[in-house]
Amino acid sequence: MSAVVGGAAEPDGLDRRRAVQVVTTCGAGAGGRGSGYQVTGNVVLTAAHVVCGAATVQVRFLTEDGGTREVQGRPFWVNSDADVALIALADAGAGVPGAGSPAGAAVAPVRFARVSKPVECEALGFPRFRLRAAAASPGGGTAVTYRDSHHARGETTPLSNRREGSLEMTLRSSPEYDPERGRSPWEGMSGAPVWSGGYVIGVITRHYRSDGLGTLAASPVDRWYRQMGPQEIGELSSLIGLPPDPGGLEELPRAAPLPGAPELREAAGLLASRVAGQWRKEERRRHVHDPFPLPVRFRNADARLLDHWAKIRDAPPGADPEPLALAGRIDRIVEVYRSIPSRRLVVLGGAGAGKTILTLRFVLDWLDARTPDEPVPVIFSLGSWDPTTVSLRDWMCHQLVRDHGLAAPAAHGGNLAGALVDTGWILPVMDGFDEIAGGLQRAALKEIDRTTTPLLLTSRPGEYAEAVETRPFPKAAVVELTDLTLHDVALYLPLTSRPGTDGGTRSTVWEPVLDELRGQRRSPGAENLAGVLVTPLMVAMARAVYSDAPGSDPVRLLDTAAFASPEDLQRHLLAAFTPAAYEPSPTDGDGHRRRRRQDWNPDRAQQWLGYLAVHLDRLGRAGTGVPARDLAWWQLGTTMSRSSRVLVIGFLAALALGVTTAVGNVPVDLIATPFGLGFALVRGLVVGLLHALVNGLFFGLVYGFVSQGAAEPSRVRIQVFGRTGHRRTGVLPRFRLGLGCGVLAALVLLFLDRVVVESLGLGDGLDGGLVGGLVFVPGLGLGVGSVFGITAWLEVPVDIRSGVSSSELLGQDRRNVLFHMLVWALVFGTGAACANAFTAGPGWGLLVGLAFGIEAAFAGGLAYGLAFTAWGQWVALARIWLPLTGRLPWRLVAFLDDACERDVLRQAGAVYQFRHAQLQDHLAQAGPAGR
Repeated sequence: MSAVVGGAAEPDGLDRRRAVQVVTTCGAGAGGRGSGYQVTGNVVLTAAHVVCGAATVQVRFLTEDGGTREVQGRPFWVNSDADVALIALADAGAGVPGAGSPAGAAVAPVRFARVSKPVECEALGFPRFRLRAAAASPGGGTAVTYRDSHHARGETTPLSNRREGSLEMTLRSSPEYDPERGRSPWEGMSGAPVWSGGYVIGVITRHYRSDGLGTLAASPVDRWYRQMGPQEIGELSSLIGLPPDPGGLEELPRAAPLPGAPELREAAGLLASRVAGQWRKEERRRHVHDPFPLPVRFRNADARLLDHWAKIRDAPPGADPEPLALAGRIDRIVEVYRSIPSRRLVVLGGAGAGKTILTLRFVLDWLDARTPDEPVPVIFSLGSWDPTTVSLRDWMCHQLVRDHGLAAPAAHGGNLAGALVDTGWILPVMDGFDEIAGGLQRAALKEIDRTTTPLLLTSRPGEYAEAVETRPFPKAAVVELTDLTLHDVALYLPLTSRPGTDGGTRSTVWEPVLDELRGQRRSPGAENLAGVLVTPLMVAMARAVYSDAPGSDPVRLLDTAAFASPEDLQRHLLAAFTPAAYEPSPTDGDGHRRRRRQDWNPDRAQQWLGYLAVHLDRLGRAGTGVPARDLAWWQLGTTMSRSSRVLVIGFLAALALGVTTAVGNVPVDLIATPFGLGFALVRGLVVGLLHALVNGLFFGLVYGFVSQGAAEPSRVRIQVFGRTGHRRTGVLPRFRLGLGCGVLAALVLLFLDRVVVESLGLGDGLDGGLVGGLVFVPGLGLGVGSVFGITAWLEVPVDIRSGVSSSELLGQDRRNVLFHMLVWALVFGTGAACANAFTAGPGWGLLVGLAFGIEAAFAGGLAYGLAFTAWGQWVALARIWLPLTGRLPWRLVAFLDDACERDVLRQAGAVYQFRHAQLQDHLAQAGPAGR
């Protein structure tokens, strides 16, 4: 998009109030006429030959009442090769909307485009054949002539006038004949911009009489870049908002709307809003704009790393196009990407060079300019993908469901994630190609190429070069990030620290360091530091350690006794970052209660972060062979040995049933038997222990048998009211599973109560005899089956409008488990109450129903949740066992969210990530070795 000029108004298309007639005089001659357009508050765009040699220039606006308003003009910028000129207006501020031109501050910027295929176009000017004679005034005044405006409409094609390089405009209507031989009826139309789709694509320059009266020629905008030098293009960029590179021009016609039902368009819009909010929050946390974004730059990579330019530029067979000039700054990454016809771009950069920040900038800038028909950029961290076991499409769908809640069913089958990927609504931004397990990069590139999807991919140079050694990545242009300069660092770091005594940047804590770095003969310490402060990561680390933390003096970075090499300096900054991030924050001095960060002990915080880094290292190496980067709350504790996890789950499941059974049996035996309190307590203890043992063994062993890793968070929620008519296909299978499990559990419990307990002399005579046993077994089976069936019936997929952050997913899973417990309590409590009310009265039925409901809720609902749901395993392992052993804090969610606020971690959808892989690897090496 063009730069904003002439005020803060939004870009717009052709505005009739800004079309002008240009009237010139040439000494003693008659002068000439042309057309133009007010592109900013005080600048008019026209053709160079209109004002060439002019002694005076008048710019004539049409007013709303049919009159004219003339403004003195002065040509101040002319390029004859492109036949383009700019006129400065003497009093542009005098205009008001509706009375000539819009007021200067309200003049919307003009957008520029190039044409690749035939498109509809228009131009508004003042040609000679629009010459009119005004009627004489009643007082006998002299009749005058004037030129009226003409709105020319037609079609343009880039395939005509290829040798001359002009843009041919074929008109729908034109003068029927040439009224004056030797002069064109189109005289005066020169200088009028040619518009298409709200963009300027050229400026009308001439009419070839041999082409007939229905054709005009224009100077195309994209050709200006070949006809002008870089300095002139830069001047036009600052004056009228012309993109500084042809890649910044919009390509017309725009791509056809993506396929899919309206539901996909709506889902894409919601996804775009969610993605933008997520990464804007991350940008704020990283202080990207404080004081200003570091100027990360990129340039064309080595030609040996990319495919043929003919393939990248989608050239016709036999063509040999020139390479695209892709160099630029991070704020132009979207323009550069759009200039690549294949829409495939690889960004290479070393550790900490700014690849992740570039993807962040790409996503936000794309979404800022996105139209409803364009795809949504989504960042995918490639480190968790194994291309030998899962296709790219299926892996992307899984990530979209996990991080963005796209599990709802689509109209034509599958879920929204699959539908959006299959129809091109997702623009993959693939970060961390180098983090794919060693030896699998070539397989990954091959799998990515099968999709033929547009994408942006980042990688470290070495891993990518090895992957494309035998075959380049098809149709992919490649750029590489360059180092920050000393000038960049010298502008940035002083503004991040406290001002000096004079209130400026010359006396900050960084000035002695920068003086050493600027010296012609650097000291060894300065040379080491200069080699470190070339990446955004290290500059950000230096800022956090020496600018944000009080009392730190960056001069010690020059000490070669402490830091003998650049590597030592990097390790120092990484090691000092976490303590600096957890420096206790001062209390607010104004006395108001404000939300501020929790003060964690820096040593404990570093220990906990070290455990998390070690956990990711083990988790990744056990799966793909490289450290994992996605810190998922439901995976915490899964790197413990399976036997330890089985013991923890089994113990908690035993505790859940044992305590409730023991407590529930005491009042029943006190009321319904004559044996007294001692008997009730002993029997309750024995029954509780036996039931706990069986429950713990059952759920612990089943967990150990079925657990192949962490349980994924549930992608469903319970919806009692307002359910749609979608078919519930899982109800009957779940009912059968519950029926079988319930019958098996009933037989085991019947054996314990009828055989074991009674053999100990603790029978209470309340078992109902043979009839009770015959009723208990199918009753328990039907009860468990009913619970499973009811919950399956009430489950609906999580809607995309629902939250998908870690805490929101955790809350959704917790609510599901609590509802599961409620259903267990209601089904068994109601069933037991009704059965006993008929035989022993309502009071006894209520008591038994209450006891059965509580026992069922904890024995079935809570134990099931602990063993088979992500929330249950999170509670058992991450909220109880790991804090109990000191490896994680008790307030774990608060700690993780606070780490994001401190920019130690970041949130990527439903998972956390360390802010950089280097920081994670450093903490893993310094973290606990075992436990």
